[in-house]
Amino acid sequence: MMIVTSVYAVIDGLFISNFVGDTPFAAINFIYPFIMMLGGVGFMLGTGGTALVSKIMGENDREKANRVFSMIILFAVILGLSLTMFGEIFVEPIANLLGASDGMMEHCVTYGRITIAFTSAFMLQNIFQSFLAAAEKTKMGLAVTIAAGCTNAVLDALFVAVLQWGVAGAALATGIGQVLGGVIPLVYFLRKNDSLLRLTKTKLEIKPLLQACGNGASEFLTNIASSLVGMLYNFQLMKYLGEDGVSAFGVLMYVQFIFLAIEIGYSIGSAPIIGYNYGADNRTELKNVFKKSMILMGSSGVILSGLAQLLAVPLAKLFVGYDAELFDLTVYAFRIFSFSFIFSGITIYSSGFFTALNNGALSAILSFLRAVVFQVLFVLLLPALSGVDGIWCAMFATEFCSFVTALTFFLAYRKRYGYA
Repeated sequence: MMIVTSVYAVIDGLFISNFVGDTPFAAINFIYPFIMMLGGVGFMLGTGGTALVSKIMGENDREKANRVFSMIILFAVILGLSLTMFGEIFVEPIANLLGASDGMMEHCVTYGRITIAFTSAFMLQNIFQSFLAAAEKTKMGLAVTIAAGCTNAVLDALFVAVLQWGVAGAALATGIGQVLGGVIPLVYFLRKNDSLLRLTKTKLEIKPLLQACGNGASEFLTNIASSLVGMLYNFQLMKYLGEDGVSAFGVLMYVQFIFLAIEIGYSIGSAPIIGYNYGADNRTELKNVFKKSMILMGSSGVILSGLAQLLAVPLAKLFVGYDAELFDLTVYAFRIFSFSFIFSGITIYSSGFFTALNNGALSAILSFLRAVVFQVLFVLLLPALSGVDGIWCAMFATEFCSFVTALTFFLAYRKRYGYA
């Protein structure tokens, strides 16, 4: 589900780059971090809420689990509408503040305003991805997400390639796909079903909402920080390379979206199992899941890094093959950037693991170090030392430091939680 969701932005970028041009392509990459900052609240409510609900189910209180689940969905709709209004008002000032060129500004605002209008649907889609796993309906979740992703792809082809609606068409296609991905699970949980969860009458309560937000704080922080750091990357690239630098970085981000989605998806998918066994005090199974997960995540990082090296040329050609200079720049950056994937599996899993154990504070610390401290430090320091190459190396340095930190925390808390 995470892979298909990450493809939304990739498909938009693919069609815009090849059918609209490199300036609009740079523009949507420039404003996309702000859009993700708003919609990413859904990841916080989804992962944090799933950890809480799974723990409650492990304690064998199904009625309370349904009540808390319903409360989180209601809160997400209300918050989503508020964030939509905020985003519509501030998308143009944000683009201007970040230094969008005159040629990029119109495209930034158009794509941003249309996409932000669907923020509530995007949040619900993110939330239901987590809760469908907790409800033991992962196949349904995958089917819905694939249907939403295919809808986005088909409408991109129609709106951008055939009708030539430009960035507006791409944004509309993305929004319609998100509505499909958010509304279908909503209708399913509202009706009688054979899953472990169902939406019921509820009212907002401060304590469980704070618990859910606390548990998911790391995911929220990661999303916000990633968006802010993405803006910082774009600012630095505009300074050193101009629009071509932003376009090349956009291609790297598209590949990163998909590659990291594999590891994020595993972290989200395994969280209900961890939360349930933690709530049931089943340390034997907790150890089993932790051991296998570390092997899988460690292996995935090495495999994805090698795959990125192999795919550098064909992927760059797919997005920017029409411009020889931009193509060469993208391949060069890709070769350096791809080494960051070696450590990404463990660093991503570490935060998700402690979220599943309902230790939102520890998870947030790990996310803050990875997404803010290390990235900001290296994206500012390394270019000052080695020019534009420092920008491409910043992510590798970040992931390495995050990897060492994650292993330190795993060792420090192994006895407290009994997973090793």
